[in-house]
Amino acid sequence: MPERSPYPPIADYALISDCHSVALVSKSGSIDWCCMPRIDSDSCFARLLDWEQGGFCSIYPEEEVVDTSRNYVGNDTLVLETRFTAGGGEARLLDCFTMRKGGRRDPRRQLLRIVEGVRGRIDLHLLIAPRFDYGELKPWLRYEEADRYSIIGGDSALMISGDPELTSAGNHDLEASFAVRAGERVRISIISVHPDVLDYDPPEVPHSDELDRRLEETIKWWREWSSKAELDGPDRPSAIRSAMALKGLTYAPTGAIAAAATTSLPEAPGGSRNWDYRYSWIRDSAFSMRSLAQIGFTSEAEAFQRFIERSAAGNAEQLQIMYGVGGERRLTEAVLEQLEGYRGAKPVRVGNAASNQLQLDAYGEVVNMAWRRYRRGHSPDDDYWRFLLDLIDTAAERWKEPDRGLWEIRGEPQHFVHSKVMCWSALDKGLRLAEESLRQAPVKRWKETRDEIRAAVESEGYDEERGVFVQAFGGKELDAALLLLPSVGFISYDDERMMCTTDAIREELDDGGGLLLRYRIGKKKGLKDGLEGEEGAFLACSFWLVECLAHQGRMEDAREVFDRASATGNDLGLFSEEYDTQDGEMLGNFPQGLTHLSHIAASVALAARSEM
Repeated sequence: MPERSPYPPIADYALISDCHSVALVSKSGSIDWCCMPRIDSDSCFARLLDWEQGGFCSIYPEEEVVDTSRNYVGNDTLVLETRFTAGGGEARLLDCFTMRKGGRRDPRRQLLRIVEGVRGRIDLHLLIAPRFDYGELKPWLRYEEADRYSIIGGDSALMISGDPELTSAGNHDLEASFAVRAGERVRISIISVHPDVLDYDPPEVPHSDELDRRLEETIKWWREWSSKAELDGPDRPSAIRSAMALKGLTYAPTGAIAAAATTSLPEAPGGSRNWDYRYSWIRDSAFSMRSLAQIGFTSEAEAFQRFIERSAAGNAEQLQIMYGVGGERRLTEAVLEQLEGYRGAKPVRVGNAASNQLQLDAYGEVVNMAWRRYRRGHSPDDDYWRFLLDLIDTAAERWKEPDRGLWEIRGEPQHFVHSKVMCWSALDKGLRLAEESLRQAPVKRWKETRDEIRAAVESEGYDEERGVFVQAFGGKELDAALLLLPSVGFISYDDERMMCTTDAIREELDDGGGLLLRYRIGKKKGLKDGLEGEEGAFLACSFWLVECLAHQGRMEDAREVFDRASATGNDLGLFSEEYDTQDGEMLGNFPQGLTHLSHIAASVALAARSEM
């Protein structure tokens, strides 16, 4: 019988964030992934990718746990509550990154853990085992004063303080044993600082009352943010949770949204399709802006638009498909050989070579974002219009080129239908913007190119025999990205061609468990994407299907697919990138922004059709 893996299922983890840093907390109360001071910083806890070497921060009962449960406080915050029942007592563990007004530019960079007694007495053990630089660097542990330790490695450092008496556990770790009774609290603070700060200007050690105040301030911050949601109906609570996950993936100083909180969680058990998603993709972020704006969160869209213009230096030729969350352009991909990977899945990668790919849909996404912003009452200013002119002209010039497509294939570039349609959309929305905002533009040339693209898609990207659009020009294969064609106005949802395409995708890309693959992989048939191995159902695609079915008036089918896809979330309403329907387990990076934003869009479509 094979030895049981120590790695918990991905679904066991919860997200906490301060819109700068992120951490994942397991059901057992262990922080097994944490990157500070930024979401894409080197990790300080990475047991998620190497159980022995990665580092962690755990709080667990000394006696056998009888029962564990968890939720987010009030279900409208990113403050996690985990309840333990053990040894005749019960306690709750509250985990968060502390928030405050003004924290966009001046965050506390503080991870706060508070244990509170609920009934009886419960004995617990704290073990803090930081490992910097993805587990490669064992830290220097320094005793600073009675209630403070520092842990230093390279250009990273943590200041650790709190109520329990901390002692060294070996040369690199800290531990404490303590008990709580009903109404008592024990607090642990972990603050990310630069090593120089510890010697010249160490932050003050916050006392217990201040830590309690920061907890309440954090709860209030999240509640005020989530209260802005505008969505009615039965799917409102889960859609707000998805919105909060997207907010947690945001890097507040720039407005960038990371695609996911993690790197290298595999798309198939033990597989090699392992990527670093802690960066900001134009496409995913533009989708996020659309979804968040649909339910009332519009300020995030304003910030991201500024981020894209600045990161591209106002020049379409310098537009990348993704950036670091601070706007960094060079995202060199490297393999971390020292890490064994989640459940042995290698390689573990940091950085992402896809940043240098040509993905033509990026032009359309940026112009679509400007169009949606205009529809909310904001015309592009002179500088941004010049940027958009450059983008639209570039789309008009390059649409005939093959590209890597929405799925970032690492095989040979192809003439993907979705990419062509997004170039069409760049021109279409550009023409509308020029007309409605009274801007100068090469209207005749743009119209001619727009019409040329449509003609090419409707002939070379359409299979007349089956009456369906196809993945790439001249091919026969299907692609779930085709479900997005109506969302940009290329075709109406209830057009017969789109109805047939929707039905064909639902039938031919079904993974066997009621969810959709993004495309078929195969040596003879299917997309040769340049990668080894298989992958699971791609969850965003099922939510795209829901949106199509709902707009086509097929509400019973839409609700059936929505419920099936929603069931892949964990007990906290968090989704991964993919799902293994055979084993019933999450796959891929987590939580995945694309899944959450697609879940919101599907919820909005269902609500809209229900009101008709």
